Amino acid sequence: MANVLVPLAQGCEELEAVTIIDLLRRAGITVVSAGLDELPVHASRGVVLVPDMTLDQALTQDYDMVVLPGGLPGADHLANDPRVIDLVRRMANQGKYTAAICAAPRVLARAGVLDNRAATSFPGALDVGAINGIDYREQPVVVDGTVVTSRGPGTAMDFALELIELLQGKAVRNKVDSALQRP
Repeated sequence: MANVLVPLAQGCEELEAVTIIDLLRRAGITVVSAGLDELPVHASRGVVLVPDMTLDQALTQDYDMVVLPGGLPGADHLANDPRVIDLVRRMANQGKYTAAICAAPRVLARAGVLDNRAATSFPGALDVGAINGIDYREQPVVVDGTVVTSRGPGTAMDFALELIELLQGKAVRNKVDSALQRP
């Protein structure tokens, strides 16, 4: 079974965080939510999230994918945390999935993961000119090998469903999607 880490920072976008965690768990994927510290996470719109564990505790395990919710200042907190940057670099170097939505692709950029890759983000969240060889696309979800990026809260379901397909296959994606009763 796939094992996914979702780091949660103060000021993250709750719609993205909860959608990612919920849909991946519906697909039977083991998801660990991890706060940067021991405090409950106060998301960008005031929702309080209680992570499964701290990031330090979570880093004692191995993961198939790391997924970074966006939102501000949450994405900046992730980008400024050396543990997160090291994790993203390590997973990319091991050929494992690194995924980010909204403003969080800036974390992937800081880790050097977006160099010479196709990617997207919330408009203006990335300094495209500062990323070596990026192929910036204004699509809801962009997959380039093991790097997956998405635009924002409105694309969170499509993003999570794409992650499910990458980890569990199209049949599981379709089963989860069907049960959501989306138009």
